[in-house]
Amino acid sequence: MTHPWFVAGDTPRVLAHRGLVTPDDAADGVVENSFAAVAAAHAAGASYVESDCHLTADGVVVLFHDSDLKRVTGDPRTLAEVTERELADLMGDRGGLITLAQALEAFPTLRFNIDVKVDAAARRAGEIIGPYADRVLVTSFSDARRRTALAAASTTGGTPATSGGRGTIVRTLAAVRLGQRALADRVLRSVDALQVPQRQGPVTVLTRGLIEAAHRNGVEVHVWTINEADDMRRLVAFGVDGIVTDRADVAFGVLGA
Repeated sequence: MTHPWFVAGDTPRVLAHRGLVTPDDAADGVVENSFAAVAAAHAAGASYVESDCHLTADGVVVLFHDSDLKRVTGDPRTLAEVTERELADLMGDRGGLITLAQALEAFPTLRFNIDVKVDAAARRAGEIIGPYADRVLVTSFSDARRRTALAAASTTGGTPATSGGRGTIVRTLAAVRLGQRALADRVLRSVDALQVPQRQGPVTVLTRGLIEAAHRNGVEVHVWTINEADDMRRLVAFGVDGIVTDRADVAFGVLGA
């Protein structure tokens, strides 16, 4: 059965990477994973927003990618060292802080793709996601962290969709390259999507074999992070089901989503 997360629209899906920050917005000081960035993606017509989450010093799950604040705010502290209030002050003129709970409540028509960045956030993020499980896909580089979040979600609501972590992707790639169809099918049975880069260093990750194995098991393939129109067209023609992009506005024009 298809998870409800996938019923918001047809493929190719456009996943607004950390919301949407246009060049004009950036000139005004708006940053990724801010309330304004999520609102801009929604206003542009996005059905899906990809974001990341961390845990603050006072236990609040916030949308933020980096483990520290330096790149986004210039503050050298880590997310784990600041409170929600301190982070809200820092983000006040950068588009505004948005917590995971606020994102799910304030944008009831959006589907969220949540990447759990640290072990400390996994359980609490899952508990928050549970009541909104129909419109959340949970992922993480760590399969263990991803499973912790999924288990926690099931205790407060339902089971979100999920995308395989690094271990799942590596095992799938190995099975495909070795021609081990049964093994690939077994690995893919536990996920709804694979979200991958085109390459990882010298290794080509996105292959026709990977896409074929995923589709054989009803698993979608989403590729990140694609910002050029020609690349979007090429990858959709190659067979991917979704494009994760910083420029959702461009993707809508290119793909007609």
